Amino acid sequence: MEIIVEKTKGVAVQQSAIEIVERKGLGHPDTLCDRVAEELSIAFSRYYLKRFGRVLHHNIDKCLLVGGRSAVCFGGGEMITPIQIIVVGRAVEVVGDEKVPLEEIARETTHRWLKERLRFLEPEKNVIVETKIRTGSVDLRATFDSSIPLANDTSIGVGFSPLTETESLVYHTEQFLNSAEVKQDYSMIGEDIKIMGIRVNDRINLTIAMAFVSRFISSKDEYFNIKKDLLEYIRAFVKKLTSHEVTVAINAADNYEKNIVYLTVTGTSAECGDDGQVGRGNRANGLITPYRPMTLEATAGKNPITHTGKLYNLIAGEISAEVAKDPDIAGAECYLVSQIGMPITEPQIVHIKIHSSLAQKIVEEKCRGIIKKHLDQIPQLWKGILERRYSLF
Repeated sequence: MEIIVEKTKGVAVQQSAIEIVERKGLGHPDTLCDRVAEELSIAFSRYYLKRFGRVLHHNIDKCLLVGGRSAVCFGGGEMITPIQIIVVGRAVEVVGDEKVPLEEIARETTHRWLKERLRFLEPEKNVIVETKIRTGSVDLRATFDSSIPLANDTSIGVGFSPLTETESLVYHTEQFLNSAEVKQDYSMIGEDIKIMGIRVNDRINLTIAMAFVSRFISSKDEYFNIKKDLLEYIRAFVKKLTSHEVTVAINAADNYEKNIVYLTVTGTSAECGDDGQVGRGNRANGLITPYRPMTLEATAGKNPITHTGKLYNLIAGEISAEVAKDPDIAGAECYLVSQIGMPITEPQIVHIKIHSSLAQKIVEEKCRGIIKKHLDQIPQLWKGILERRYSLF
């Protein structure tokens, strides 16, 4: 294993003139796919643990949402064509003489989660779950059978810390708008919320796409009046998080004269033709950050025992966060690369990039102990993943 600690001379993101950050919220079709995949991984893992005493091989990291169709109007509407969720992956189907009920677990888990999180969807009625899950290859199943699990893929994990003010603002604004507090005050806000944040020097612009729920809005005038109230409500919230000047736009495509509004029956655009897919949304830290290091690896649905595409993205974030806690270090980036068949605690390379005025030798000494501690903890990460203690998207 090669460890490289490097002091970077580049300009930190928060000091650059431009910054772009995006977050796809709870009810966005891409986020729904990520959540479906991850909930199935957790459900399969728990079933395997209960029935067979350990988590068995699976990767349920391919999921496609085919948007439905709805007829929506002020004060009501209905679903015409259901949403279809197609789950594709690999999992142990048979243990001895016992067949694992993968399809039943997938359907029940998906319907239960959707019902808990999306207030108006009625998943048993409006969502069809189709599974295409097969047994995994022999060599990948074998990676589980080791005292220290072996990496079942050659993957990249990336993390960075701390978040910039813009990144934090985008993340926490979506979390706020999807909170129980806001839903109590503004029941008409659906769960499908996407935020694009752009900072130009000291000015930040937030463009918020927010699905309104039709049953709570009786007319076009009421819709635009609610939007006006929400603008002030959101401005008051973001003022608590930043000293920058912030402008906010909600549903920028709306047009009063042309009767264009963002109205839904269920609170998600998945009801009316918008599709989704695992891995097209937020990265492991919950954000899409093109001005930061990122990997295309989807963390959701990958098994929590051997798949470094999941584990290394989590641990890279943990390493970066601990390194960046040092008051003499302004920021840290961590890059990990696994090699299939090698112990998950032994990546091919660990590369740490540091923003600091400290001497190179001191920086290396600070980082190496942190790196070793977190690599040693990887075989235990699965427990926290099954308890949903980590953000994955």
